[in-house]
Amino acid sequence: MFLNEFAAGQAPHDMTRSAEFASLLASAADLGLPFAPATRYASHNIVLRHHRFHFLEWGAAEAPAVVLLHGGHQSAHAWDLVSLALARDYRVLALDQRGHGDSEWARDVDYSNHTMALDAEAFIAALGLDRPVLVGHSMGGRNAMLLAHRGQTALRGLVIVDIGPEISEKGRQSIGGFVRANEEFDDLEEFVANVRKYDPYRPRAHIERTVKYNMLQRPDGKYISKCDPAPRRLGLLAGRRLRDNLTLEAVAELRLPTLVLRGATSNILDPDAAERFRDALPEGELITVPDCGHNVASQNTKGFLDALAPFLKGRLG
Repeated sequence: MFLNEFAAGQAPHDMTRSAEFASLLASAADLGLPFAPATRYASHNIVLRHHRFHFLEWGAAEAPAVVLLHGGHQSAHAWDLVSLALARDYRVLALDQRGHGDSEWARDVDYSNHTMALDAEAFIAALGLDRPVLVGHSMGGRNAMLLAHRGQTALRGLVIVDIGPEISEKGRQSIGGFVRANEEFDDLEEFVANVRKYDPYRPRAHIERTVKYNMLQRPDGKYISKCDPAPRRLGLLAGRRLRDNLTLEAVAELRLPTLVLRGATSNILDPDAAERFRDALPEGELITVPDCGHNVASQNTKGFLDALAPFLKGRLG
């Protein structure tokens, strides 16, 4: 059983009338974020590459487009506070990537970054977006880099959040351990408590509001992660290398404006690795966002928006 609202079929579902939207506005107000309560916000389904995807659309249809790709074991809703603020000036499209959120699980269990980059490329083409700015966090950042490397002329700019060609193995193992330890619960309160220990930056009320987007309830009453567990269950991730992640030499070929955002206490992107990433980019800029770790956009949303806004204005006007 799903715990959140989303489009049931091909017709878009207006999310502004939902209790979820009212709760989001309350969270934004608590954090002092700018937003327009009368924004356009809808849930959609779309079929791409023989696969059903869910996505969220915010803002005016005629506004310049920003496409958001979430991190692993997250969903399009990970961007809700960011999307709400950006919707004042942009058309924001947040995609649930395959096997995540309310998108379909992959029948062939193919969750490679290369395949997900092709999904995002097909998404941009299907919606007829005119050179959007592409923003990707963690897993979504790797997908975004691969997409840009394939066809950078289709993009106006690239924003990579707390990931790069070189990542911390200790941080990767920490995230993997948290994921493995949080796949099944009898009570959602246990999951909320675990998230609080892992992520001290986010208010408890915000975690409680967003937990519905990460979990499903089975017929036996247990709560399980929405993310497809098949790769771990089948041993497909054992010893897997990030073989389709771009190298420093490859990112030197990304000749489009690229902003790298790093969380100040990130356990994934070390400061020196972030600087090497920035230096390898022909048009690269690096900003370290204070008071946050790996999940920059949710842990310090205001700081994230402050860092992102000038880049978007420069690319999209």
